[in-house]
Amino acid sequence: MLEYDCIESSRRKSPYMKDKKNKKKNSRKVCTTHVAAEVGRLAERERRLKDLEQLTLLSDVFMSVALSDLKACQHVVRILTGNPEIMLVSVKTQYVISKVISHGARLDVLAEDTDKTLYHLEIEGSDVADHARRTRLYGALTDGESLRKGKDYGELPERYLFYISRKDIWKGGSTVYEEEKRFRQTGQVYTDGAHLIYVNAEVDDGSRIAKLMQYFRTADPFDDSEGELSKRVRFLKTEEGGIEIMCEIMERIKEEGKQSGRLESSRKTACNLDKMGMPPETIARAVEEDVAVVKRWLEAKK
Repeated sequence: MLEYDCIESSRRKSPYMKDKKNKKKNSRKVCTTHVAAEVGRLAERERRLKDLEQLTLLSDVFMSVALSDLKACQHVVRILTGNPEIMLVSVKTQYVISKVISHGARLDVLAEDTDKTLYHLEIEGSDVADHARRTRLYGALTDGESLRKGKDYGELPERYLFYISRKDIWKGGSTVYEEEKRFRQTGQVYTDGAHLIYVNAEVDDGSRIAKLMQYFRTADPFDDSEGELSKRVRFLKTEEGGIEIMCEIMERIKEEGKQSGRLESSRKTACNLDKMGMPPETIARAVEEDVAVVKRWLEAKK
């Protein structure tokens, strides 16, 4: 009996047995951690998918991704121009025009057709106060980018700028507002090859463009009414390859949101420093922003 007790006692105190138990315990911990990580990953994916469902084509990022597909972009351009014969040859999205000294721009969508006509689609910026001057700058930058040194002015391509907004910013009750150039004294209409068209998704006047804008408002992946555009939206919102693309884009949107928050914080700080009598140049250094941007902030609050 004593010998048996000794053996049992030895087993209980054996380092081998303890090591075996620790390995099992650690294995369970690793397994639990792995499961928790997988559950967290799936939960994050579900959240992203729900966010993806809410995205519409009135989001500049989502529209840029959707219209990076040439056929989808061509479908939209044909409707906006009323010309079903347009054949696009290239599409650039989130196209950056950089300037060393002056203000640059990032164009949402810039497409070109077989006749070298340019089509620029821009979603209204939520922080833009002066839409007319924004379109003026974007048009000028696009023209400057498309006419190289030594070229004649006649080589400037025909250009269409479609400025798409959620609300009817001109309050005229129309879906489309197309700029027309004419001489005041004679009423004579003329064209310089630049066409500016404001389009909004608020007014539904029953036109084909209004129908397209209603689709822009929902971007319903199960609505097949917009041909190649519908196919592209369905791919991005419901198919594995498209969802992967959009998950990456959602991360970009998240980062841009953070950046927007930082800009707003910098703007408020700049305004507070201005109240204290600090000059714009010093404020710009304090908030690490361009002086011209700071001056616009301060001008806007007056």
